[in-house]
Amino acid sequence: MSDYLPPLRDMAFLFNEVFDIPAWWAQTPALVEQVDADTARAVLEQAGKLIAQRVAPLNRSGDEQGCRWEAGQVHTPDGFVDAYRAFADDGWVGVAGAAEYGGMGMPKVIAAQLEEMLNAANLSFGLYPMLTAGACLALLNHASEPLKALYLPPMYQGRWAGSMCLTEPHAGTDLGLLRTRAEPGTDGSYCISGTKMFITGGEQDLTENIIHLVLARLPDAPAGPKGISLFLVPKVLVDTEGALGEANAVSCGSIEHKMGIKASATCVMNFDGAVGYLVGEPNKGLNAMFTMMNYERLGVGIQGLALGERSYQGALAYARDRLQGRAATGAEAPAQSADPIIVHADVRRMLLTMKALNEGGRAFSTYVALQLDLARYSEDPGTRARAEAKVALLTPVAKAFMTDMGLETTVHGQQVLGGHGYIREWGQEQLIRDCRITQIYEGTNGIQALDLVGRKLFGEGGKAYRSVSDEIAAYAEALPAQYAEFSAPLLAAVRNLDDLTAWLLDRGQGNPQELGAAAVEYLQVFGYTFYAYLWARMAVVCQDQAAAEPFHQSKLGTARFYFARLLPRIHSLSASVRAGSDSLYLLEGWQL
Repeated sequence: MSDYLPPLRDMAFLFNEVFDIPAWWAQTPALVEQVDADTARAVLEQAGKLIAQRVAPLNRSGDEQGCRWEAGQVHTPDGFVDAYRAFADDGWVGVAGAAEYGGMGMPKVIAAQLEEMLNAANLSFGLYPMLTAGACLALLNHASEPLKALYLPPMYQGRWAGSMCLTEPHAGTDLGLLRTRAEPGTDGSYCISGTKMFITGGEQDLTENIIHLVLARLPDAPAGPKGISLFLVPKVLVDTEGALGEANAVSCGSIEHKMGIKASATCVMNFDGAVGYLVGEPNKGLNAMFTMMNYERLGVGIQGLALGERSYQGALAYARDRLQGRAATGAEAPAQSADPIIVHADVRRMLLTMKALNEGGRAFSTYVALQLDLARYSEDPGTRARAEAKVALLTPVAKAFMTDMGLETTVHGQQVLGGHGYIREWGQEQLIRDCRITQIYEGTNGIQALDLVGRKLFGEGGKAYRSVSDEIAAYAEALPAQYAEFSAPLLAAVRNLDDLTAWLLDRGQGNPQELGAAAVEYLQVFGYTFYAYLWARMAVVCQDQAAAEPFHQSKLGTARFYFARLLPRIHSLSASVRAGSDSLYLLEGWQL
């Protein structure tokens, strides 16, 4: 498999030319002393260097070895412990962590780029610090001050890790069914008992402690989701000074044998009267956990993008080197026995599809990350409120659409390599296997689509949607005539999405089955339309710069490909939405 090269030039393009993020940093009191363009460049270059040199080479060997479970202990593949220690020692686990508790304090737009690089290099490896970062965010926002002061510093340092313990054997997405119990103790702690499954990083040998965030029920809790509380349960008990003591009553019963991400330990965790501490208010645990879950959902979307980028780099290198056949217009490499396969139309179609979806996805993840930063750091209440509404609307799209596009992209990468793409040594088939889980965990993509249409559209009457739609339409309408090749199809696409949204909201009033029937295709239309908005913004920058640099020429050509060959997918998807739910219910369940 080809070496991984962090796409630093494209990241800098988004920061400095498309979104002008350093200018906003300079105007934001909470960030002006913390970060600027030079800091961002140095952080990403340094992190990218370590990731490419220490983490990426472990991707295939980690897949071959996988994790090993022995008598309750999990052993990660060779090289993982040393690489993790190097990653943590450089401070990257806490890159976006709160500075007052020892984090680096970088904004989310920087952390999002680091997440992409880490997951592209080695998704299994990247899951460990990702879960820790999410757990830290939940604690920062909901835990008491003593818990934050005691647990956050070693977690940001990477000495302790975090896990998210939601799912139980009998209950998947429906968390209202969970049975794990929490009995109050006499000293303010709780006794946690129950079994959780599919717990990423629930046990590993990378850190000296693991801090589990566990959903459980108090004895007098109401039934259903409103009776769930959140608890901090350490693997090893900690005294008031932060010193490690005895092992808690937490054990790993087994690890799963999976299709992909084999170097990430997916654990069955048993809590047998373990000591835990309440995080946030009683019976409000699901709200607190959603802080972590929404963080992870954007992170999972970035995983899809990352694997697509890794696949593209390998496929592009192969297509430039592999000799087979001649170009349709005649030999382009007459001195060789055949032309490189990159001359063939279908290979170029696949490569350009990969490139367009990856670069559109990077722009999308950066846009959402910027909204998170606006919601956190802006001093203007209106700006914060608008950013929060956008994040809520776009999070299910980011998770589902980016991972759907990630799987499509990795499949294209395998196809470019032909038979070699099917062979393990070339690495492409691993990327497909690893990518497949991204459409499943942190809420399946079907659940994300239902969240988008059911809660974010229907539940709010389309209010947040109209804000995003107005932003896109205003941008397209304001573009001068020389950009009409992008503004005209963008405006048509957003008007189509407006009409589709109004149709769906209307039909959902009379028949709730319409929402579920249309959800997935609607989310896809939304995703392609929003990518078109971002591609138009990138194209406008590059059209003015195309004569100056090959980078901008390449970007502009990719934008034209996106509008010509990928955006038209919205028409068939829109037709599927408008087909309604009737055909889904023509057959009884036993007839399926």
